[in-house]
Amino acid sequence: MIQRGTGETVYRQVQRQLEAEIRSLHRPGDALPSEAVMAERFGVNRHTLRRALEGLIAEGWVERRHGLGSFVLHKPLDYAIGQRTRFTETLEAQGYVTESVVLRKLRIAAEGGVAHRLQLDRGEPVAWIETLRRVDATPFCVISHYLPLALLPGVLDDYAGGSLHAFVQTHHGWRLRRTESLVSAGLPQGDDASLLAMPAHMPVLRVKSVNVRDRDGTPVEYALTRFRADRMQLRINP
Repeated sequence: MIQRGTGETVYRQVQRQLEAEIRSLHRPGDALPSEAVMAERFGVNRHTLRRALEGLIAEGWVERRHGLGSFVLHKPLDYAIGQRTRFTETLEAQGYVTESVVLRKLRIAAEGGVAHRLQLDRGEPVAWIETLRRVDATPFCVISHYLPLALLPGVLDDYAGGSLHAFVQTHHGWRLRRTESLVSAGLPQGDDASLLAMPAHMPVLRVKSVNVRDRDGTPVEYALTRFRADRMQLRINP
């Protein structure tokens, strides 16, 4: 119900009501009714209705497709990257249901960037663990974790999913602290597009991170994360 003379502009009331409906009734990809239908429903002119839609577009709720109308988008998740970011804690604090699934586990030899970032000699044994993270049952990111087996000898056998940092803290008593995050964009590689349920021509955000043992700065994890770029926005916290 649109109310006039309340101090809130009419277009903002329309925008707010449409946003509430999108949250509760619509799924990504749904088409909204035509502007003429919505304007009649709210009892406003087309100009006011368009201002409300422009607000929804600016906030990432809706996209306008030329000649087709307005369609509901995934609302980008606000994912913070800081010294102690944990996937589960970060998103569950926003009310989302998260899941972490182990896809692959393998013992490999440290080479190139992995050896450099973990400060290992070439050929030293490393655990490679690949996980898929889901948010509200939808694929969100794929992470390749590299961990020195000299520090975490049982990780390949004992880690079965959930927060890897919580696993390290529970089993070894170490808190991990992020010291570096390098962000870039590119097309998905390997089977990332399939795992993330996204088109192969859509870009992913890649974040390379180094996490160290808090007490002495020893590198414990190098992680390469691939996010669906259309599902999230990174918030960089120092």
